Amino acid sequence: MGETPRTLTVVGLGYTGRAVAARAAAGGWRVRATARDPAALSPPPGVEVVEFAAPGWVEAATHLLVTAPPGEAGDPVWAAHAARLSAAPLRWVGYLSTTGVYGDRGGGWVEEDTPPAPGQPRSLRRREAERQWEALASRAAVDLFRTGGIYGPGRSALDEARAGTARRILKPGHAFGRIHVQDIVRAVLAAAARPPAPGLRVLHLVDDEPAEPARVVEEACRLLGLPPPPETPFAEAWARMSEMARSFWAENRRVANARTKAALGLDWAFPSYREGLAAILAEQRAQGAAEQGEVRRG
Repeated sequence: MGETPRTLTVVGLGYTGRAVAARAAAGGWRVRATARDPAALSPPPGVEVVEFAAPGWVEAATHLLVTAPPGEAGDPVWAAHAARLSAAPLRWVGYLSTTGVYGDRGGGWVEEDTPPAPGQPRSLRRREAERQWEALASRAAVDLFRTGGIYGPGRSALDEARAGTARRILKPGHAFGRIHVQDIVRAVLAAAARPPAPGLRVLHLVDDEPAEPARVVEEACRLLGLPPPPETPFAEAWARMSEMARSFWAENRRVANARTKAALGLDWAFPSYREGLAAILAEQRAQGAAEQGEVRRG
């Protein structure tokens, strides 16, 4: 008899969850994903969608990736399935969190062992959700993936530049960490495939080069052959920002990743926004050429 395929359950089939599920299924995992309304989803090939409220998926879960954000009531999985989680045969749990739990560090660096100090309401909720998952670390390997800004195909500065919505806000020295979605996929699957002994591990999913957003916009425009948008001083931009945007700009930190890459045995495929944007554009152009070829053959 053949070996039983590994089973990965993904809670939240959004942008990142879908990318992980698709790669896992293609790589030989058995993949389940939860949804409030399975009939409303079109999952990637090889991914089974189950109803979030149904208990069976929790009671059978061995490898669990949670991408769903917390709400006012805390983590949605714990809110709905706390008793079942405590009895599930879990060997590995990955929780996709955010570097926002570190709060403002005045541009200083944070390491994987830096104590969290969240300042924003949504970051406080994230830290509380992390604590809920940490409770399982006595009997399962629990990986907290603290991610920077997630970008990838259909969700990058290239799209904003094409749409004419990109803004070049100048605040020298204020850098953000970001990560290409496919590097998240690689990190998550590396961790799930070789989980350590039961315990807690913090992993930083950020690329090697924190960068000012204006530099990212400039690179996107350069790749597309478009003029960059006009420079906007930060004070002027702040006056027109939404509260959500202000909350991002109110904090400044640089997030280290060397320990994470060593723990997972990985180097990023896209170590900075430059490689990431170039790869997205190449993929889009190849896809466009393929579609034009299909039209001509049709």
